[in-house]
Amino acid sequence: MAADLRVLHLHPSVLNVAGDGGNVLAIQRRAGWRGIGVEVRRADPGEAIDPAWSDLTVIGGGQDTEMRVASEGLRGQAAALRASVEGGAVVFAVCAGLQLLGRVYIPSAGEAIEGLGMLDLETRGGPERFMQHAACRVELDDEAETVVGFENHSGLTELGPGAMPFGSVLLGAGNNGRDGTEGARPADGSSVFATYLHGPVLPKNPWLTDRLIERALARRHGAVRLEPLPDETERRAHDEALAAAERARGRRTAIRAATLGRPAAPRRR
Repeated sequence: MAADLRVLHLHPSVLNVAGDGGNVLAIQRRAGWRGIGVEVRRADPGEAIDPAWSDLTVIGGGQDTEMRVASEGLRGQAAALRASVEGGAVVFAVCAGLQLLGRVYIPSAGEAIEGLGMLDLETRGGPERFMQHAACRVELDDEAETVVGFENHSGLTELGPGAMPFGSVLLGAGNNGRDGTEGARPADGSSVFATYLHGPVLPKNPWLTDRLIERALARRHGAVRLEPLPDETERRAHDEALAAAERARGRRTAIRAATLGRPAAPRRR
Protein backbone atom coordinates (compact mmCIF):
# COMPACT_ATOMS: atom_id res chain seq x y z
CA MET A 1 0.00 0.00 0.00
CA ALA A 2 1.44 3.37 -1.04
CA ALA A 3 -0.38 5.48 1.56
CA ASP A 4 1.73 7.43 3.99
CA LEU A 5 1.15 8.17 7.66
CA ARG A 6 2.17 11.32 9.53
CA VAL A 7 2.71 10.94 13.28
CA LEU A 8 3.26 13.83 15.70
CA HIS A 9 4.97 12.93 18.98
CA LEU A 10 3.89 15.74 21.29
CA HIS A 11 6.20 16.84 24.13
CA PRO A 12 8.48 13.77 24.12
CA SER A 13 11.13 15.54 26.21
CA VAL A 14 8.81 15.91 29.22
CA LEU A 15 6.02 13.36 28.71
CA ASN A 16 7.77 10.04 28.22
CA VAL A 17 7.71 8.11 31.50
CA ALA A 18 7.29 4.33 31.57
CA GLY A 19 8.54 4.03 28.01
CA ASP A 20 5.47 5.67 26.47
CA GLY A 21 7.60 6.63 23.47
CA GLY A 22 7.35 2.95 22.56
CA ASN A 23 3.81 3.68 21.39
CA VAL A 24 5.22 5.73 18.52
CA LEU A 25 7.65 2.94 17.70
CA ALA A 26 4.81 0.39 17.60
CA ILE A 27 2.88 2.58 15.15
CA GLN A 28 5.97 2.98 12.95
CA ARG A 29 6.73 -0.74 12.92
CA ARG A 30 3.22 -2.01 12.28
CA ALA A 31 2.67 0.48 9.48
CA GLY A 32 6.13 -0.13 8.00
CA TRP A 33 5.70 -3.90 7.98
CA ARG A 34 2.77 -3.32 5.64
CA GLY A 35 4.73 -1.05 3.33
CA ILE A 36 3.14 2.15 4.63
CA GLY A 37 5.60 5.03 4.72
CA VAL A 38 5.67 6.78 8.10
CA GLU A 39 7.05 10.20 8.97
CA VAL A 40 7.40 11.16 12.64
CA ARG A 41 7.83 14.70 13.89
CA ARG A 42 8.47 15.83 17.45
CA ALA A 43 7.05 18.98 19.00
CA ASP A 44 8.07 20.03 22.48
CA PRO A 45 6.61 22.87 24.59
CA GLY A 46 6.92 26.20 22.82
CA GLU A 47 7.24 24.73 19.34
CA ALA A 48 4.57 25.45 16.74
CA ILE A 49 2.55 22.61 15.24
CA ASP A 50 0.80 22.50 11.86
CA PRO A 51 -2.85 21.47 12.31
CA ALA A 52 -3.02 20.20 8.73
CA TRP A 53 0.04 17.97 8.95
CA SER A 54 -0.56 15.27 11.56
CA ASP A 55 -2.72 12.22 10.96
CA LEU A 56 -2.04 10.85 14.45
CA THR A 57 -0.78 12.70 17.53
CA VAL A 58 0.68 10.70 20.43
CA ILE A 59 1.01 12.12 23.97
CA GLY A 60 2.74 10.26 26.80
CA GLY A 61 2.77 10.44 30.58
CA GLY A 62 4.72 12.43 33.13
CA GLN A 63 4.77 13.51 36.74
CA ASP A 64 3.34 16.73 38.18
CA THR A 65 6.47 18.80 37.47
CA GLU A 66 6.56 17.71 33.84
CA MET A 67 2.81 18.23 33.55
CA ARG A 68 3.18 21.90 34.51
CA VAL A 69 5.76 22.41 31.78
CA ALA A 70 3.60 20.56 29.25
CA SER A 71 0.49 22.50 30.27
CA GLU A 72 2.18 25.83 29.61
CA GLY A 73 3.38 24.61 26.22
CA LEU A 74 0.00 23.22 25.26
CA ARG A 75 -1.68 26.58 25.70
CA GLY A 76 0.10 27.84 22.61
CA GLN A 77 -0.59 24.62 20.70
CA ALA A 78 -4.22 24.11 21.75
CA ALA A 79 -5.89 25.79 18.79
CA ALA A 80 -3.80 23.81 16.31
CA LEU A 81 -4.45 20.52 18.11
CA ARG A 82 -8.20 21.15 18.16
CA ALA A 83 -8.17 22.07 14.48
CA SER A 84 -6.26 18.88 13.73
CA VAL A 85 -8.95 16.74 15.38
CA GLU A 86 -11.73 18.70 13.67
CA GLY A 87 -9.96 17.89 10.40
CA GLY A 88 -10.16 14.15 11.09
CA ALA A 89 -6.85 13.48 12.83
CA VAL A 90 -6.46 11.00 15.70
CA VAL A 91 -5.07 11.75 19.16
CA PHE A 92 -3.85 8.98 21.47
CA ALA A 93 -2.86 10.04 25.00
CA VAL A 94 -1.60 8.16 28.06
CA CYS A 95 -1.91 9.02 31.78
CA ALA A 96 -0.72 12.65 32.15
CA GLY A 97 -1.76 13.10 28.53
CA LEU A 98 -5.28 12.05 29.52
CA GLN A 99 -5.31 14.49 32.43
CA LEU A 100 -4.01 17.39 30.32
CA LEU A 101 -6.67 16.83 27.67
CA GLY A 102 -9.29 17.28 30.41
CA ARG A 103 -10.46 20.53 31.96
CA VAL A 104 -8.18 20.57 34.99
CA TYR A 105 -5.84 18.45 37.09
CA ILE A 106 -5.84 19.32 40.80
CA PRO A 107 -2.79 17.73 42.47
CA SER A 108 -2.64 16.75 46.10
CA ALA A 109 -0.20 19.61 46.68
CA GLY A 110 0.32 22.78 44.70
CA GLU A 111 -1.80 24.81 42.33
CA ALA A 112 -4.23 23.33 39.84
CA ILE A 113 -2.91 22.57 36.36
CA GLU A 114 -5.09 23.87 33.55
CA GLY A 115 -6.02 21.39 30.83
CA LEU A 116 -7.12 21.85 27.23
CA GLY A 117 -10.75 20.87 27.77
CA MET A 118 -10.72 18.56 24.75
CA LEU A 119 -12.12 15.85 27.00
CA ASP A 120 -14.97 16.48 29.43
CA LEU A 121 -13.23 15.24 32.55
CA GLU A 122 -11.62 16.48 35.75
CA THR A 123 -8.87 14.81 37.78
CA ARG A 124 -7.88 15.25 41.42
CA GLY A 125 -4.84 13.79 43.09
CA GLY A 126 -5.88 11.06 45.49
CA PRO A 127 -4.32 9.59 48.63
CA GLU A 128 -3.26 6.36 46.92
CA ARG A 129 -1.13 5.51 43.91
CA PHE A 130 -2.54 2.69 41.82
CA MET A 131 0.39 0.56 40.63
CA GLN A 132 -0.63 -2.71 39.02
CA HIS A 133 -1.09 -4.68 35.85
CA ALA A 134 -4.55 -3.91 34.51
CA ALA A 135 -6.96 -4.78 31.72
CA CYS A 136 -10.06 -3.25 30.22
CA ARG A 137 -12.59 -4.08 27.53
CA VAL A 138 -12.49 -1.63 24.62
CA GLU A 139 -15.09 -1.35 21.86
CA LEU A 140 -13.92 0.33 18.68
CA ASP A 141 -15.20 0.20 15.11
CA ASP A 142 -17.77 -2.52 15.87
CA GLU A 143 -15.17 -4.74 17.54
CA ALA A 144 -14.35 -5.42 21.18
CA GLU A 145 -11.06 -6.60 22.63
CA THR A 146 -9.26 -6.85 25.95
CA VAL A 147 -6.58 -4.18 26.22
CA VAL A 148 -3.80 -4.71 28.77
CA GLY A 149 -1.16 -2.49 30.35
CA PHE A 150 0.26 -1.18 33.60
CA GLU A 151 -1.35 1.63 35.55
CA ASN A 152 0.72 3.93 37.75
CA HIS A 153 -1.20 7.00 38.89
CA SER A 154 -2.81 8.63 41.90
CA GLY A 155 -5.32 10.63 39.87
CA LEU A 156 -9.03 10.26 40.51
CA THR A 157 -10.69 11.05 37.19
CA GLU A 158 -14.39 11.77 36.83
CA LEU A 159 -16.02 11.93 33.40
CA GLY A 160 -18.58 14.58 32.51
CA PRO A 161 -21.56 14.10 30.17
CA GLY A 162 -19.47 15.09 27.16
CA ALA A 163 -17.11 12.12 27.61
CA MET A 164 -17.43 8.37 27.55
CA PRO A 165 -14.97 5.77 28.84
CA PHE A 166 -12.19 4.51 26.61
CA GLY A 167 -12.95 1.10 28.11
CA SER A 168 -14.55 -0.72 31.01
CA VAL A 169 -12.34 -2.10 33.78
CA LEU A 170 -11.78 -5.85 33.87
CA LEU A 171 -8.78 -5.85 36.22
CA GLY A 172 -7.20 -2.93 38.05
CA ALA A 173 -8.38 0.47 39.19
CA GLY A 174 -9.12 2.39 36.01
CA ASN A 175 -9.99 6.06 36.33
CA ASN A 176 -10.67 6.13 40.03
CA GLY A 177 -10.89 2.61 41.47
CA ARG A 178 -14.62 3.01 41.97
CA ASP A 179 -16.89 3.35 38.92
CA GLY A 180 -15.38 0.79 36.51
CA THR A 181 -14.42 3.31 33.84
CA GLU A 182 -11.00 3.36 32.16
CA GLY A 183 -9.74 6.32 30.18
CA ALA A 184 -11.90 8.60 28.08
CA ARG A 185 -12.97 9.61 24.60
CA PRO A 186 -15.40 12.31 23.42
CA ALA A 187 -19.07 11.38 23.41
CA ASP A 188 -19.39 12.99 19.97
CA GLY A 189 -17.31 10.20 18.40
CA SER A 190 -14.27 12.24 17.39
CA SER A 191 -11.01 10.31 17.38
CA VAL A 192 -9.46 11.34 20.70
CA PHE A 193 -8.53 8.33 22.83
CA ALA A 194 -6.99 8.55 26.29
CA THR A 195 -6.04 5.83 28.76
CA TYR A 196 -4.15 5.37 32.02
CA LEU A 197 -2.39 2.27 30.66
CA HIS A 198 1.39 2.32 30.27
CA GLY A 199 3.45 -0.66 29.21
CA PRO A 200 3.98 0.86 26.70
CA VAL A 201 0.45 -0.09 25.85
CA LEU A 202 0.46 -0.29 22.04
CA PRO A 203 3.17 -2.95 21.52
CA LYS A 204 1.17 -5.31 23.76
CA ASN A 205 -2.12 -4.56 22.00
CA PRO A 206 -1.69 -4.87 18.22
CA TRP A 207 -5.46 -4.79 17.66
CA LEU A 208 -5.66 -1.31 19.19
CA THR A 209 -2.57 -0.10 17.33
CA ASP A 210 -4.03 -1.19 14.00
CA ARG A 211 -7.38 0.48 14.66
CA LEU A 212 -5.59 3.77 15.43
CA ILE A 213 -3.53 3.46 12.24
CA GLU A 214 -6.65 2.79 10.17
CA ARG A 215 -8.43 5.84 11.54
CA ALA A 216 -5.36 8.00 10.99
CA LEU A 217 -4.93 6.84 7.38
CA ALA A 218 -8.58 7.56 6.67
CA ARG A 219 -8.01 11.29 7.19
CA ARG A 220 -6.21 11.70 3.84
CA HIS A 221 -6.60 8.36 2.07
CA GLY A 222 -10.14 7.20 2.72
CA ALA A 223 -11.34 4.10 4.53
CA VAL A 224 -8.61 1.49 5.04
CA ARG A 225 -8.69 -2.01 6.50
CA LEU A 226 -5.25 -3.37 7.36
CA GLU A 227 -4.35 -6.94 6.56
CA PRO A 228 -3.43 -9.05 9.62
CA LEU A 229 0.19 -9.53 10.62
CA PRO A 230 1.79 -12.60 12.23
CA ASP A 231 1.49 -11.40 15.82
CA GLU A 232 2.71 -14.37 17.84
CA THR A 233 5.22 -12.29 19.81
CA GLU A 234 2.76 -9.49 20.47
CA ARG A 235 0.09 -11.97 21.51
CA ARG A 236 2.44 -13.61 24.00
CA ALA A 237 3.26 -10.21 25.50
CA HIS A 238 -0.45 -9.44 25.71
CA ASP A 239 -1.30 -12.75 27.34
CA GLU A 240 1.54 -12.50 29.87
CA ALA A 241 0.40 -9.02 30.89
CA LEU A 242 -3.17 -10.27 31.24
CA ALA A 243 -1.99 -13.21 33.36
CA ALA A 244 -0.07 -10.82 35.62
CA ALA A 245 -3.24 -8.76 36.08
CA GLU A 246 -5.20 -11.92 36.86
CA ARG A 247 -2.66 -12.96 39.50
CA ALA A 248 -3.10 -9.58 41.20
CA ARG A 249 -6.90 -9.87 41.25
CA GLY A 250 -8.31 -9.10 44.68
CA ARG A 251 -5.01 -7.95 46.15
CA ARG A 252 -4.39 -4.50 47.51
CA THR A 253 -1.76 -3.24 45.11
CA ALA A 254 -2.15 0.52 45.60
CA ILE A 255 0.53 2.40 47.52
CA ARG A 256 -0.49 5.20 49.83
CA ALA A 257 1.05 8.32 48.30
CA ALA A 258 1.24 10.11 51.64
CA THR A 259 3.72 7.55 53.01
CA LEU A 260 6.07 7.41 50.01
CA GLY A 261 9.57 8.52 50.92
CA ARG A 262 8.88 8.83 54.62
CA PRO A 263 11.05 6.95 57.10
CA ALA A 264 9.39 4.09 58.91
CA ALA A 265 8.04 4.92 62.34
CA PRO A 266 10.15 3.56 65.21
CA ARG A 267 8.90 0.44 66.89
CA ARG A 268 7.51 0.71 70.36
CA ARG A 269 9.04 -1.43 73.04
